[in-house]
Amino acid sequence: MASSTDDPHVVSSGNSAPAKAAANDAGAATGSPPSAAATPAPSAAVVLPVDGAATGDLALSGPFGPYRARYGGARPASIAALALPPARMPLRRGTRPLKQWRYVGVYGDQLMLCVGAVRVGVAQQSFWAVWSRAWEARLRERTRLSHRGVVLGMDRPGRVQVRADDVEIDLLLDEVDGVETVCPHGGAYAWTRKQGGVRAHGEVVLDGVAHALDARAIVDDSAGYHARRTAWRWSAGVGRTDDGRDAAWNLVEGINDPLTGSERTVWLDGEPRETAPARFAPDLSGVSTDDGATLRFAAEAVREREENMLLVRSSYRQPFGTFSGTLPGGIALAEGFGVMERHTALW
Repeated sequence: MASSTDDPHVVSSGNSAPAKAAANDAGAATGSPPSAAATPAPSAAVVLPVDGAATGDLALSGPFGPYRARYGGARPASIAALALPPARMPLRRGTRPLKQWRYVGVYGDQLMLCVGAVRVGVAQQSFWAVWSRAWEARLRERTRLSHRGVVLGMDRPGRVQVRADDVEIDLLLDEVDGVETVCPHGGAYAWTRKQGGVRAHGEVVLDGVAHALDARAIVDDSAGYHARRTAWRWSAGVGRTDDGRDAAWNLVEGINDPLTGSERTVWLDGEPRETAPARFAPDLSGVSTDDGATLRFAAEAVREREENMLLVRSSYRQPFGTFSGTLPGGIALAEGFGVMERHTALW
């Protein structure tokens, strides 16, 4: 569902494509001290070339981006003036609480899973889900209002751990720099870093039975002072192209999605490229991009949850499943595994 545009706090990302809606689940970063955020002087941000054979043209924008580059590289002055990871971010910017998360999704033909750790101001949430396609055809999941039993965060790179009564997850992630973006949002800004197709290897224990896992993952780190009402649709997945290349993707509509400088990315054999704007089917049965590519989605198991804690409300639907069709750029997909998501939040 799209955000209500008559809310003065709900705006699209700067220069974003029309008709936005929604997608993304979460994983966490670290808490931040309650210091006031300084407002940077309004100077233009430069969108640095990051994707393969970039044209070298420099796109100028406002003090909150849009900006896209390899994470860990030198940032232009206006972006460097913002509070951004890996530095600790203030818990509030004016009346806006900091929202931050780390989400790891591991997708494959035998098993798909996700683990997330979220923080909104001082409130915490964690969740996990395991869709065992080969071993038991059963979805196991849990969400709780704490991080107890989950080890996950930018401050713990390369590791995913879950301890529950019937499920244990212990994975190593072969993390890379990834692609970071900064985009305007609701009069403030949102930061994200995406890693696509990284190796995840270790063990998943279901009812005391250990299963070795060696698959590929999407890692989503996000933090920012998002609009009070935020909505998006999102897809993340991994697979293989018809010509044998490893593929991964991160497509979104409704957040961090300007025409250029967005978080939309396809990775081919580990190399990232920004994609054209995306359009999602309302029922999450597919996603198309403005260059004519279409990914079709067949849902298998669905995570969905409604939260109403008065000041904070959330509604999401995130099915695991398989993909077919073409990736942005017209690249035929031989096989694909991952998620679609619809998420609306009042936070």
